[in-house]
Amino acid sequence: MSRRALIRLALLASLGAGILSASGQNSGAPPLRFGILPTGGPAESSEDWQPVLDDMSKALKRPVIGVSVSTYEGMYRAVLDRRVDVAFLSGKLALDSVLAGKANVTVQLARLDGAPGYRAVLLAHKDGPIPNLETVFSGSKRWSYARGEAVSVSGYLAPEAQLFARRGVNSDSYFKSVKVDNHQNNALAVANGEVDLCSNNSADMERFAKRFPRQNAQLRVLWTSAVIPHAVLVTARDLPDADKEQVRRFLLDYARGRSAQAAAQLEHLQRVHKLAGFIAANDSVLLPFAQIEHSLELRRTRDGRWVDEAARQARIDRVNAEFAERKAILEAGSRRTAPR
Repeated sequence: MSRRALIRLALLASLGAGILSASGQNSGAPPLRFGILPTGGPAESSEDWQPVLDDMSKALKRPVIGVSVSTYEGMYRAVLDRRVDVAFLSGKLALDSVLAGKANVTVQLARLDGAPGYRAVLLAHKDGPIPNLETVFSGSKRWSYARGEAVSVSGYLAPEAQLFARRGVNSDSYFKSVKVDNHQNNALAVANGEVDLCSNNSADMERFAKRFPRQNAQLRVLWTSAVIPHAVLVTARDLPDADKEQVRRFLLDYARGRSAQAAAQLEHLQRVHKLAGFIAANDSVLLPFAQIEHSLELRRTRDGRWVDEAARQARIDRVNAEFAERKAILEAGSRRTAPR
């Protein structure tokens, strides 16, 4: 790890915050706090975003502070406790933040290859005892599993809804052991033979292959999910409207055009999931994530044990009513934040 990264890691451990962008330190405006989801380690994620934050600080003429934490739950708490003004969030975290009335979607990430999203994957060691998906389900308590936090779409929700639940399996009770960590550490655990399987995603595996080529060569993809929409950036609901618009316009204009500045900005984005820029979005882009949760909860309800069929149906009715309420909130948010 570079000396710069070590310094960042020490600051994150002691302060729970990122680096203050030097270009805006002399501005009279209060700092803008930018929450960074820890897709790899918190230090690596912070370092990847820092050039973009530096550019934002210069454009907005105010300090921009990167706030990074070690877990998804930690980032969600930062949103709830109003310790961030803007945040890069996965779909599930953004959904929870919007439903809690704390934030609204402002832009969505756009990939350089134009892909509409990414995919969750299930990984095993290429020379390990699990050559295919059927072997995974050849018997319970045979394999060890590493997954993301329960609020991670690719690390937990998508595999649980689209793979395990469809086979009548709850991953938390099916495997011999379950380890919860970030995507990078989980992939390393499989490559190093510490666990048999892990969940991950196609976007993070691109970064993993670049940073850990030897370990990446030891991995085999056993399963791939349906497309998951890209992550989003949200702004705090009570952030002043003028600040929201400044942030939004900066992001929408970032890395656009043919100038040398745009080329440099695009290079900065390549460090963050090979991004091409950002597109206008609103709360309605979170509907697919609400649908994933709804599908998973319905399957669990239908497959669960109940005292009688009436109790099961009552729970199904509640699950459907909750989804309808969430859908209405997201659609209301889309009218409130119409794209440019």
